[in-house]
Formats: sequence, structure tokens, C-alpha cells
Amino acid sequence: MTGIMHQNKLNTPAGNGSKIILTGAAGFIGSCMLQLLNDNGFENIIIVDDFGVEEKRKNWEGKIFSDVIERYNLFDWLAKEKPVINCFIHIGARTDTTEFNYAVHEELNVQYSKDAWHYCVENNVPFIYASSAATYGGGEFGYDDNHELPFKLNPLNPYGKSKNEFDKWALQEETHPPFWTGLKFFNVYGPNEYHKGRMASVIWHSFNQIKKDGIVKLFKSHRPDFKDGQQLRDFVYVKDLISVIYWMFQTMINGQWPMVNNGLYNLGTGSARSFEDLVKATFAGLDLPPNIIYIDMPEDIRDKYQYFTEANMQKLKQAGYTKTFYTLEQGVDDYVRNYLKVLKTF
Repeated sequence: MTGIMHQNKLNTPAGNGSKIILTGAAGFIGSCMLQLLNDNGFENIIIVDDFGVEEKRKNWEGKIFSDVIERYNLFDWLAKEKPVINCFIHIGARTDTTEFNYAVHEELNVQYSKDAWHYCVENNVPFIYASSAATYGGGEFGYDDNHELPFKLNPLNPYGKSKNEFDKWALQEETHPPFWTGLKFFNVYGPNEYHKGRMASVIWHSFNQIKKDGIVKLFKSHRPDFKDGQQLRDFVYVKDLISVIYWMFQTMINGQWPMVNNGLYNLGTGSARSFEDLVKATFAGLDLPPNIIYIDMPEDIRDKYQYFTEANMQKLKQAGYTKTFYTLEQGVDDYVRNYLKVLKTF
């Protein structure tokens, strides 16, 4: 992609002195992002989340940051303190795909994101936010991250709908942050997800089933065109995900992100793999032979279940991201051996 450079003067200072807002900082992806920022010398970080969830504490304690702000206090705090912000990384969201009360998603995923967007517009702050592959619904329109598709999509659950509603709203706004991207996360796995319960990755669940019973239970297919265990997803390791966010962040704060690159981006690997492959890789990480049985899928999610996802990753490559992603086997092996087996967070 080519395009003119944005000429408005961004907030300073740049580099490791940058002040960053990071939402979702106690959660799975947000806490990994916080660690990566720390690893690269960034410590002037305002971390935002619901910090009352005690089991998340080990995700963020021990990391370096400047301020801890409860999610519902953020915009009042910003109005009062008026800090100079260099980038707003908005990862926090209600991500439960089994929460069917849309009002919950509307408040946390749509309105809160609009508030963040408006803050970035008014203060000339680059904005990176988490969208989701759940926006693609059943995949009947494919998985391309162009800017026409969101207006055709039919997400399968309120979570996916809320993410798509904000994507559409952002694309239609006449005023926008100097640089902005919405990242459609595919099936993310990796350290720091232990608190997510039912919403944790199949790898996390598989690891715990293996430790407890020596077997893994996978959902049967309830479609004739997919065999049991052959449902396909684009599984992406969290280390690749945060690497992309960090690259965008660095490019934006240095004023090197062309305006033509603003918009939506898929963030997967571009390679769909089966749940059976995923579980076999988990067993391999434990140096055990696979032992899989198949069970009926819960009825409350059968008609809302994605059987295939695969990100078209050409847009990110054209924008200039060149790093190689972990393969499924490499990512699962690292996660199992270096984090799950030794009870370590990232």
C-alpha cells in the first residue's frame, strides 16, 4: 500500500517516553501486550480494566506501568488529569460469545469504543482497537478485510454483532484519529488466558483434560460436510498477535503510517487447521500419544458455531508487516512446554 504521510503533528514525546493507554490490561491479550511493551522499554502506561477480578491479578502484577484506572473511570480521569497521550491501544471488551444479552455488548464493545474513538479524535491520538473474526458469521461472504464487507455480514452472536457494529460505525465516521486500525482477531491462544473459563482456548481446556483424565473431549460435527474433529479455524498464537500490534504502534507514533493504511485488518495466520490437529499438538507438547473422544456440542451454540475460518492476510503484508508467524505446532509447543506445564504467565 502506498499513500501520503499524515502531516498533523502528533503528541510528543515519541519513543520509549511515550505515554500509552492500554485497555484490557488485566486480561489475556492485554496483559501479554503490556509485557511486550515493558520488554521494549515502555513503562509510561495507563492500564485500564476491571481490576476487581482477583484471579486476573497475576496477569498484571509485577509488570511496569504508571497508572491503574478502573474501566468505568477512564474518561472522567482523562478529562480531569489531561495527560498527553501518544497512543490508545484498546483491547478490552466483553468477549463472551455465550452472553446473548446484546445490551451488555452494546455498552462495553460499542459505546465504550466510540468514547475511546472520540477521545482520540479530539486529542490527535493514534488508535488501535480489537475487532474480531466473529464479525464474519458463518463465513458465507468469505474472510476478506476490505471495507465493503462489514455492511453485508451477519454475525452469529451478539458479541460478533457488537464488534461489527463498531467496525461499520468507524468506517462511516467523517472525523477519525490521525492513524487508526481495527484488528479482526481470529482464534487466539496462549499464556495468560487461564481466567477465561469456557471462553479459554481449546488448547487450555485440552491441557487440563489431559492432566486430569488422560483424554481430550472434542465436539462432534453437526454438519454432514465436516467430520468430527475436522472443524477448521485460523488459530493464531498470542505472541504473533501482539507483535503485529506493537509494529503498528511503533509505526504510528513515529509518524510513518500512511493514512491510506487506516482501517480494518485481519489478524490470523492465513492457514485454517483442524481442532484434531490442535489437540494432537497439545499431546505432543506433553510428550504423550493422542487420546481423543467426541461428544455432542451444547445445543445453545450449535446454530451459532463457526465451522471454518481462515484470514486473508494479504492486506497486512501489503501494509509492510514481514515477520513470519508461528506454525500451529510451534505455537502450541511453546505454550504447553514453557507456560502451561510450568504454571507460568507471560
